[in-house]
Amino acid sequence: MAFLNIDGRSVAYRLLGAEANPLVVLAHPLGMTQAVWDDVLASLLPRYRVLTWDLPGHGASEAWPADGGEVTPEALAAEALALADQAGAARFHFVGTSIGGVVGQQLLKAHAERLLSVTLTNTGAVIGNAEMWNTRAGRVREEGLAAMAGEIVPRWFAADLIKRVPALESGWCVQMARTDGESYARLCEMLGRSDFRGQLKEACARPQGVDVHLLGGSEDMATPPETLQALAAECDGAPLEVLEAVGHVPSVERPGDVATYLLACWQ
Repeated sequence: MAFLNIDGRSVAYRLLGAEANPLVVLAHPLGMTQAVWDDVLASLLPRYRVLTWDLPGHGASEAWPADGGEVTPEALAAEALALADQAGAARFHFVGTSIGGVVGQQLLKAHAERLLSVTLTNTGAVIGNAEMWNTRAGRVREEGLAAMAGEIVPRWFAADLIKRVPALESGWCVQMARTDGESYARLCEMLGRSDFRGQLKEACARPQGVDVHLLGGSEDMATPPETLQALAAECDGAPLEVLEAVGHVPSVERPGDVATYLLACWQ
């Protein structure tokens, strides 16, 4: 793991693979870490250089400053670009899940010239609503993430998987409890403000537009297939694949299928 100072804050990242290969940048969901991509890496690295990083206050990245104001999609996209610059890549493939997909949409909207392709998984042009996210942010500040993890984490995965591998739930509850609560709360508030409807079609318009692919899970409660279908329409009819019996984090639930899907998208 390495660290890069971005706007005075330490950001943890990994850069793996041969420098000559095309760069892939992977962004993780809220409350998790860059480790969600671990089981996908072995399939990607023979052909691609891969960069993963931890969002503010997640994993080993420094918390969002108390006096830093609101977290914005623009700020998170700037992190992704700074890391790609650190890797020496003028253009790159981007993959983002959930809030990572929000980062991807901001890159599409404002920095399409830097993108070889974008894959958006388990996300939406709008995710939930402002009231829901602001309520969660308030609860995090009052109760703490450790108290809420047992409520939130089971929603990430298909119910059958939780039954078969209960350690998956308990392990991610431990990790979520280690996340900085205020950073998490500000990211919740960001999601409540984020709305990319009507802002993506120009970047995706064929034949010159960025190549966009969408991936979802049939049992995703946070961003169900209908949310991905609406996002596909926003992305000029980008192709959508829905994995059966998968929840909100396909890279953890079915890493082999995710790797196969990504490699096919980039061919």
